[in-house]
Amino acid sequence: MSETQNLTLVQAVRDGLHTELARDDDVVVLGQDVGKNGGVFRATEGLYNEFGDDRVVDTPLAESGIIGCAVGMAAMGMRPVPEIQFSGFMYPGYDQIVSHMSRFRTRSRSRYTLPMTLRAPYGGGIRAPEHHSESKEAFYAHEAGLTVVIPSTPRDTKGLLASAIRDPDPVVFLEPKLIYRAFREGVPEESYTIPLGEAATRREGEDVAVFTYGAMTRRTLEAAENLAEDGIECEVVDLRTISPLDREAIVSAFERTGRAAVVHEAPKSGGIAGEITAILQEEALLYQEAPVKRVAGFDVPYPLYALEDYYLPSVKRIEEGIREAAEF
Repeated sequence: MSETQNLTLVQAVRDGLHTELARDDDVVVLGQDVGKNGGVFRATEGLYNEFGDDRVVDTPLAESGIIGCAVGMAAMGMRPVPEIQFSGFMYPGYDQIVSHMSRFRTRSRSRYTLPMTLRAPYGGGIRAPEHHSESKEAFYAHEAGLTVVIPSTPRDTKGLLASAIRDPDPVVFLEPKLIYRAFREGVPEESYTIPLGEAATRREGEDVAVFTYGAMTRRTLEAAENLAEDGIECEVVDLRTISPLDREAIVSAFERTGRAAVVHEAPKSGGIAGEITAILQEEALLYQEAPVKRVAGFDVPYPLYALEDYYLPSVKRIEEGIREAAEF
């Protein structure tokens, strides 16, 4: 039986990177301060000392250069894992992501693949300055050729990260920093993978299907437990991968309940909730008993400090949204 470690989510990131660096000599970690300092959140702590400066590479503060170098490494057969310190700093490298990272297989007619995993902490709730708290995952989900992964538990984080690094095509791996150290979970010491593109049912219920991911998963589960006291049983589906979405799991949960809510901290307009709503309209309309409720961030620039608590979906706001779907 596999031994387990009691890890936080950020420790699971570090453990996943360590496992893949040890397993495959082609894996290289690079980014600003990922080496000697161990990363701004310590996600790469100790890796530099163990694997050396040719496997864990400190780079200049140049996001376009970090991502562009990783594209070149991957094109030549390596498996780079570039880190951008915060997802809000990915924009200077956006041209590399859209023009090269996402298109390499198509451009070369599948003669070349691009096995790289672009990591970044994302999301709000930690009282950070401007450009540190955005949830712009829809940018990357909209780009054909990219897989977009957002874990919500330490165990999933290690397994999904391993799958991302081993995938022959590029993956954007967004880590919800609000829950980096919020809780611990048993994580196997051994190497393992969790398939990309498969959702996980975190709670079963027959009244409302609730779809969520990342840091909002824990809040949604808490809201579901509170609603159960009032006789509303929620089926909570953690998407884990938002591109490609697990359409089968989404439709199946909706067919069992006839009602749905979607929870994410990103702005409502153009968000993943809209895509899920469209899937349900296209594939399960005849099961629908109520409008799909979206509980999301607001369509405003991300606020600073105390206003974060109002911007992010709270347990109470999630409860209210689910209740509206249940009682329609």
